Amino acid sequence: MRSIKPNDFSSIPSATGRIARLAFARMREAGKDIRAVLSGAGLTLKQLDDPTVRLEVRTQIKVLELAAEVLEDDFLGFHLARSFDLREVGLFYYVTASSEHLGDALRNAERYSGINNEGVGVRFRLDGAMVITLDYRNVDRRSDRHQMEFWLTAIVRLCRQLTDSRIAPRELKVRHFRDSAPAEYKAFFASDLEFGSDADEVVFSEDVASLPLVRADTHLHELLRQYADEARVDRPHHRGSVRVNVERVIPPLLPQGKATTSVARQLGVSRRTLSRSLLVEGITFVKILEELRASLARRYLKDPALSISEIAWLLGYQEMSSFTHAFKRWTGLNPTKFRSAQAPSR
Repeated sequence: MRSIKPNDFSSIPSATGRIARLAFARMREAGKDIRAVLSGAGLTLKQLDDPTVRLEVRTQIKVLELAAEVLEDDFLGFHLARSFDLREVGLFYYVTASSEHLGDALRNAERYSGINNEGVGVRFRLDGAMVITLDYRNVDRRSDRHQMEFWLTAIVRLCRQLTDSRIAPRELKVRHFRDSAPAEYKAFFASDLEFGSDADEVVFSEDVASLPLVRADTHLHELLRQYADEARVDRPHHRGSVRVNVERVIPPLLPQGKATTSVARQLGVSRRTLSRSLLVEGITFVKILEELRASLARRYLKDPALSISEIAWLLGYQEMSSFTHAFKRWTGLNPTKFRSAQAPSR
């Protein structure tokens, strides 16, 4: 991707590129040659295949338009949003899913959507109805159809999955024009789409906001919000040593199991540059990760509200046995004995 001067970052929104990569995966599955789309969007194969590389939002929009032509799918955004695993969104998904009610989840979506896509702002309000509005920031809205339809579809899916219900929007509005929507749109949304509207909105009945979430977890939610707040910090303007910056961005990435591959992207540098910078400070990424996990493990185990399995997840371990083995290496004790030793004597 072309280089961008530091003072330009605020005006050139970026995204994780997940939607663009879904489109390329769909082309590969269909046996299509992706080189023309890469060239047309100004991307390299290396950038595409490295999920830690963020893409400019306008590049993602271009990818979707070109991919739709190659696949002969004029509703590509809708189709991509229907088939991907919502958990792949990462921290944004988990901080919304752990909220207490749907309205709380959408307020968090409003606060943290920029982590995944700086060019699309989510606004939530209760005004006789539950209204979710999508606003484009420093991106030409007229250039896009597929990304917006992806977002609208993903939001409806998210609301349904979090509440384990088939709630249907009362209204669906989009700014761009289409002659008509296919039958599968109405079957999925259980509502008509209003094209050529003055806003991009999903409108539900107001009482939907009070629906409880099936994964609500107040304590876990507070932890994840702390991580999400850290992840909102502007990547190009971090201060202090490289090690301090790495330690700051690792915690919210650990539950996703992507700390090793995503830290460089969060800091806006290549993995090679990050490794070299750390070596200058006399440390390696692996060493920082090990020491930080050990420190966080001790802190979490002092909190009786967290189960040991939750702690293992927060530290990025998929298996309890892996966490137990690592903790014994750090302290000589297993997590249960360490927690017991920290408990105040009666």
